[in-house]
Amino acid sequence: QVQLVESGGGSVQAGGSLRLSCAASGYTYGTTWMAWFRQAPGKEREGVAAIFTNGGSTDYADSVKGRFTISHDNAKNNLYLQMNSLKPEDTGIYYCASASSIVNPLRSNEYGYWGQGTQVTVSS
Repeated sequence: QVQLVESGGGSVQAGGSLRLSCAASGYTYGTTWMAWFRQAPGKEREGVAAIFTNGGSTDYADSVKGRFTISHDNAKNNLYLQMNSLKPEDTGIYYCASASSIVNPLRSNEYGYWGQGTQVTVSS
């Protein structure tokens, strides 16, 4: 089992920045991909950014490219999401996820472990 705990959410005005963190614990051996997803009210969960923890390759949703940066600290087993130039449409609950094998890094059903989520609210 892998446990994931997100932190760092909050409320910010458009144009501002937030940094999300995800602490992974438990049997993390074998985890190769970690990702951030988000879900806005009334919408489906969507992939935001993913990272291959053993090599650093990343993948981003088009809507966040150039604004968000995903990173992973192998020593601490922590995942981060630096979010800059935030927009009201970035509002939602942000979830951390992990998996051992992936075909499409931004597809939610490929991930077996999920955190509880952290709320991000961006006001105009």
